[in-house]
Amino acid sequence: MLRASAAIANEKSFVLVGSQAILLLLDEPPTELLRSTEIDLYPALHPEKSDLIDGAIGAPSTFHDTFGYHADGVGPESASLPKGWMDRAVLSYVSDVTAICPDLHDLAASKCAAGRPKDADYVRILLQHQLVTLDILLERIGLLDASKHDLAHILQWTQRRAQEAFP
Repeated sequence: MLRASAAIANEKSFVLVGSQAILLLLDEPPTELLRSTEIDLYPALHPEKSDLIDGAIGAPSTFHDTFGYHADGVGPESASLPKGWMDRAVLSYVSDVTAICPDLHDLAASKCAAGRPKDADYVRILLQHQLVTLDILLERIGLLDASKHDLAHILQWTQRRAQEAFP
């Protein structure tokens, strides 16, 4: 997927912001976290090229029909990441392509900010498998942009997921 995106966008570094970034963060992610068929990414230096990726290997494409998964060309604004996330980012290399992934706590904080049912499942599983700790996750949520997010609501939402993870 990265090599195809690199060829399409003529870029060599990408930011992966969706749930499937876990494929590059963990050697053996829990199978429950591998249900998604899309990888959300954008070219690190030229995010505006995301549309090229989306058009060529997005959901309604021959690529998706052939391989059963696709790229969602997104932009930096598509994921709410905590302040300083790039300082904690994990770099992975696939051939000559660099993948920049938020660390697992930053990725989880982004999921908490989105707060969709699928995000609740994702965060709950991360907590159950002790891949993230609640204390660090709550700290990272505190680093989200308070002018764009109701942090108190996100913190409560996250606490509920933790309670569900450990009934």
